[in-house]
Amino acid sequence: MSVGRDLVILGIGLVVVGLFWKTIARFPWGRLPGDFVVRIGDMRLHVWLATSLLVSLVVSLIAWLMHR
Repeated sequence: MSVGRDLVILGIGLVVVGLFWKTIARFPWGRLPGDFVVRIGDMRLHVWLATSLLVSLVVSLIAWLMHR
């Protein structure tokens, strides 16, 4: 596998994401079931468990497809 080819594919993927940003932005990032907000007094702690798992799954799938 060449690094150049991987970078070209990554660039094309970023262009596609950029073109569909309005559609993607409607997705409720950080507000999925499994995302928690802990409030202690005036402090808020956001724990994006489900969002981070979803992002990790998508990135892992893209990496697997690129190196297949």
